[in-house]
Amino acid sequence: MAKPRNPPLPRFEVAYDPQKDDWALTSQSGRVVKREPTKGELLDGGLGQYISTGTVRIHKEDGKFQEERTFPRSRDPKKSPG
Repeated sequence: MAKPRNPPLPRFEVAYDPQKDDWALTSQSGRVVKREPTKGELLDGGLGQYISTGTVRIHKEDGKFQEERTFPRSRDPKKSPG
C-alpha cells in the first residue's frame, strides 16, 4: 500500500516593496500579512506567529530568491538539502 501524501503547503513570500519602501510578508492569494521597515525586523519578529503551516520564500532586495523556510520544521521534506 502506498504511503499517503501530504497536501501541498500554503506558500508565503517575503519581498521588498519599493512603493512603500518596506518589506512585506504576503500570502499566496496576494494579501499582505505583515509589514516591517527592514527584512531583519520581519524575519526576527517570528514568522511562526503569522504562519502556522506553510513555506516562506525569502527574496533579496533585488527580487532574486535567497532561501526557503518551512513551518513547522517537522513538515520540511526529508529529501531537501538544508
